[in-house]
Amino acid sequence: MGRVVLDTSFSSHDAEELWASLTTEEARRLAGLLLYQAAAVDPGAPEAPGVVEVLPVAGDAYAIRIRGHELTVDQPLTDGGKDTAPTPVELFVAAVASCAAHYAGRFLDRHGAGRAGLRVRAQFRMAADRPARVASLSLTVVAPQLPTERLAALRAVVSHCTVTNSMASPPEMELRVSRDGGV
Repeated sequence: MGRVVLDTSFSSHDAEELWASLTTEEARRLAGLLLYQAAAVDPGAPEAPGVVEVLPVAGDAYAIRIRGHELTVDQPLTDGGKDTAPTPVELFVAAVASCAAHYAGRFLDRHGAGRAGLRVRAQFRMAADRPARVASLSLTVVAPQLPTERLAALRAVVSHCTVTNSMASPPEMELRVSRDGGV
């Protein structure tokens, strides 16, 4: 089992080194808690709605800042990354699945069915040809509390979540490249 060593010394000559050996799960949990606490005390004002900023962290890892929240993306080891976080494509699929879950949850609430056992599973396949893209995406919504006769209505609602609608009617996209940050 691999372990992550957390060394808190400030320089290589610190006499009183403090370090911890963590499992990968413990390290990820600690990182999440640190990010959560940092966001709580960050004096910077959160970005306005509709603004996302992406900054390099290390190697192929990037921090994504959204309204005071921070996510990280990376690439798998097989693609040259360190596999410290999901890939941007996985976040894209997660956006579809989590949007579907949100719509399903609201539907269940409106119909008094409860969210107990609600689950959305997304499976995707990358295209074999160019350009690089997700070729297929399959969602399965499990709603055990919902009566059978309401399943078709749930499907209709979930199939029109905001992210799915955005794929069906893609937004206009403009790309600018700059040297001075005037984007």
